[in-house]
Amino acid sequence: MAEYPDLLTQQRHRDLKGRERDPWIRRVFLSLLVALLVAALVNAFGQRSETVHASGPEASLEVHGPTRVRGGLLYQQRITVHAVRDIAHPRLVLDQGWLDGQTLNTIEPAAVGESSRDGRLVLSYDQLSAGDQLVVYLQYQVNPTHVGRTDHAVELDDAERPLARVGGTLTTFP
Repeated sequence: MAEYPDLLTQQRHRDLKGRERDPWIRRVFLSLLVALLVAALVNAFGQRSETVHASGPEASLEVHGPTRVRGGLLYQQRITVHAVRDIAHPRLVLDQGWLDGQTLNTIEPAAVGESSRDGRLVLSYDQLSAGDQLVVYLQYQVNPTHVGRTDHAVELDDAERPLARVGGTLTTFP
């Protein structure tokens, strides 16, 4: 039998006696890692955009953006308003979840005015005539420490009168 350095034995370190289940432990952890990667590839953890519609007799509202995001992700939401009739004072009312746990980088086109209504962000725009379309782009970055679900509804108002509302939630993964 060959000489082995201190604390090393042929049976334990070469023949792996007593360590027969170690390869199975490694295989289980590797399988879990592969399952996590496959889940990410099929969009289980977000970023793929979806479109949600709502309409009323005076206007239709469309929101296009992801419903699941990850911490640190940069992404865009697009809100489109189609005016069926004249809207004198169009307002987009964004629920608290639009700003909770996220950094709002830009809003294009910029609103004529911004205010708050019961903790919700209100973006005011110029009058829309029948047939006009308003497209608003919002660019975000998810704060890395934010995890969970937030209300992500948006409402189109003419001043204080609701015209259309799109509901939804935004799920944030670590």
